[in-house]
Amino acid sequence: MAKAYLVVRMHGQINVPHWATNTLELLKLDKKFRATIVPAKDNTLGMLNRIKHYVSWQEADLNITKELFNKKARKSGYKKITDDDLVQLGFKSIDELASSISEGKTSMNKIKPIKPWFALSPPKKGFKRSTRKTYGEGGILGQNKELAELVRSMI
Repeated sequence: MAKAYLVVRMHGQINVPHWATNTLELLKLDKKFRATIVPAKDNTLGMLNRIKHYVSWQEADLNITKELFNKKARKSGYKKITDDDLVQLGFKSIDELASSISEGKTSMNKIKPIKPWFALSPPKKGFKRSTRKTYGEGGILGQNKELAELVRSMI
């Protein structure tokens, strides 16, 4: 069983039903190409399966979590996080924060000055698979085993 999931919104905001919009807002995925790390709880996998045609997810590993925090984590005012911010949160380094998040010990919503999402750009050199099909059908949506490489090209 996974301890946390890396979730990326792949679909835009147009023609999304209200029930999916509500679920995406609960996960802090308001816009296209936003990513977040969600702790694995009983209801998390159900939420992800419900919106599988709009997002892509994978178990969060430590390497991609460190990369996201180093390059894309922001605090209010869209400024980069500093060591002083980490000390206020009770962490010694970004590595310690990333390991705590990827192991599911803390949630992105609990680390308050840091925004609970990462703003990614479209992938360099484009998508290699269809953006309208699930992973099992040859696309990128749903539970995607190759999401880490895709996120690296989006950083």
